[in-house]
Amino acid sequence: MKTVLAAAIAVAAYGCGSDNSANPLFAEYDTPHGIAPFSEITIDHIREGMLRGMEEQKAEIEAIVSNPEPATFENTIAAMDRSGELLRKVRGVFGPLSSSNSTEEMRELEKELSPLSSTHSDDINLNPDLFARVKAVYDQRESLDLTAEEQKVLENTYKRFVNSGAELSDADKEKLRALNKELSMLQLTFEQNLLYETNNTFVTVDSVDKLAGLPAANIEAAAKMAEANGQPGKWMFNMQRPSCNPVLQYCSNRELREEVYNAYYNRGNRDNEYDNKEVSAKIVTLRLEKAKLMGYETYADMALADRMAKTPEAVYDLLNQVWTPAVAAAEEELKDIRAEIRKEGHNFEPAGWDYMYYLDKAKQSKFAVDEQEIRNYLEINNVMQGIFHVANKLYGLTFKEVTEDVPSYEPTAKAWEVIDRDGTLLAIFYGDYFPRDGKGAGAWCTSFRGQSYNGEERIIPIVVNCCNMTSPSGDMPALQSIDNVETMFHEFGHALHSFMRDVRYNGAGGVERDFVELPSQINEHWAFEPEVLAVYAKHYQTGEVIPMELVNKIVESSKYGQGFATVEYVAASLSDMDLHVLTEVPADLNVMEFEAQKLAERGIPSQILPRYRMTNFSHTMGGGYSAGYYSYMWAEVLDADGFEAFAETGDIFNQDVAERFRRYVLTPGGIDDGMVMYTSFRGREPKVDALLRNRGFLD
Repeated sequence: MKTVLAAAIAVAAYGCGSDNSANPLFAEYDTPHGIAPFSEITIDHIREGMLRGMEEQKAEIEAIVSNPEPATFENTIAAMDRSGELLRKVRGVFGPLSSSNSTEEMRELEKELSPLSSTHSDDINLNPDLFARVKAVYDQRESLDLTAEEQKVLENTYKRFVNSGAELSDADKEKLRALNKELSMLQLTFEQNLLYETNNTFVTVDSVDKLAGLPAANIEAAAKMAEANGQPGKWMFNMQRPSCNPVLQYCSNRELREEVYNAYYNRGNRDNEYDNKEVSAKIVTLRLEKAKLMGYETYADMALADRMAKTPEAVYDLLNQVWTPAVAAAEEELKDIRAEIRKEGHNFEPAGWDYMYYLDKAKQSKFAVDEQEIRNYLEINNVMQGIFHVANKLYGLTFKEVTEDVPSYEPTAKAWEVIDRDGTLLAIFYGDYFPRDGKGAGAWCTSFRGQSYNGEERIIPIVVNCCNMTSPSGDMPALQSIDNVETMFHEFGHALHSFMRDVRYNGAGGVERDFVELPSQINEHWAFEPEVLAVYAKHYQTGEVIPMELVNKIVESSKYGQGFATVEYVAASLSDMDLHVLTEVPADLNVMEFEAQKLAERGIPSQILPRYRMTNFSHTMGGGYSAGYYSYMWAEVLDADGFEAFAETGDIFNQDVAERFRRYVLTPGGIDDGMVMYTSFRGREPKVDALLRNRGFLD
């Protein structure tokens, strides 16, 4: 890939008073595959592009409304679907960059644009004349000769207007506008606070003796972080998981583990200018106010209306089925942890900062599994080859790394052409795997351009996996943990969904929130299958394929630790739901106290906190998974049951099953409801038994 400056560097260095007459966003990109020329795009270009994009869409909507012809699918629904092309184009650049290469200039622009974008969306969704035309088409839907996709687009468009308040009174519409604008700013504030806290909260160590047990590569990375922050001769850890998690898992210094643990879980809860407690409470309050304005009893009722789960009761039913066996498994793990503590001659009761450390020791005692040894076989480029191998065996895809002339938004990101089994170019894929300043925590899949059509020409998507994996350090390559490898397979499952989607309307591209994790989670199942490990798990020094003895240990130990993993996940899901089923929000709501009280009532072991505390729970407070973090568990019912469709044949690459999964799940976008797509693939509705077996809670 041609080396160019990252877009974040370009926008940071760009001065005011630019000549926007040559804004590259306003022209066809003269680049391979029409990828954005990142190094040429500035903050001023993005600002101008967003503002012009909103103005253009406003004019397009006005043309639809003022059309003297009777409303039809083509002149109203399809015309709306096509509108906003420039806005989508600019957002396709700005959105991914602001989450992966954020700068102060970008964050200020986000604050500037947030209320404008909220107003723009409301101007469309609350336009009574536009809704009248949409409703006129919807009311005659039975007599229209529409394809299945067109029917779905019409239904989605009508529902979007209704759910956005189109049927409210004028006074209530104004209330809704104010709520939407304030919520948009609060969610942005939450995210920006969390980004700062994650990347700028440090634990500093002044003696290498305090790092006993920590792998050499992590010690070296901590020294480099300290030097970069003006602390040469010391070691620093920030709150990105590749930095802080190894301390919790391997470091024998209990005081250091405690300090890192508290720093990580209290992001956004330090009573400083980046504190998220009041922000979170206000978000919950305004979401409930919005739900009641829309005629719902709780925000969860409103959020779930268009999801597979439909009701809060269905969500709680699933979570409660898993909670009890998960807590029981965690209690058994704690017995093993106490035994490991006694082996060391101690007699203290384990705390949260002891769990990962002693669970790792217990795992070694039970299964003789040394994850440090396993890491030697999980070099990141080899893992990528394993991911590509699975995609090839299942769907016939091949991947050609692009090394020249393709625009780069980040020097460490790589790009591949994704080629289908018939030789056609299916997509462009960027892999962006290493942490850096300005990059959000966690892992996600996004797109610089979604799949679409221009007439009969399919416009290929440009898809990105953003992760925070272990980076190379000194002479050590980027060796990954088992969890990191699962995450890479997971995010690539989302990418597969984006590669293969084939819809003609933007309004048919999305699936229900609690269905969207099915493609990602089912892809995890292949990560540690023995025949897949044999392809990619090679020792970084010798090239030796991972020994079967070690493979067997991985398989045998795979369910150990599921008590902890499941309790922390379900605890977060329950906290999310508990806040959003409130029918009244106390004026003095403290989200941290509320969370602790509710989980204590359910009997959560004191050594386990939710995977995310409410002040750093981006999934729900950032808006993407509000009243929706349960979706991963809901989708796991589907993915565990779905993978058994392969396993039952005796061939995890069974081509008939793979073809059904591609045809009914990966390709159709949201043309059908999630359960319709799943049953078309599986031949029946899913059963929860496979999930319980998958987590070791059922024989």
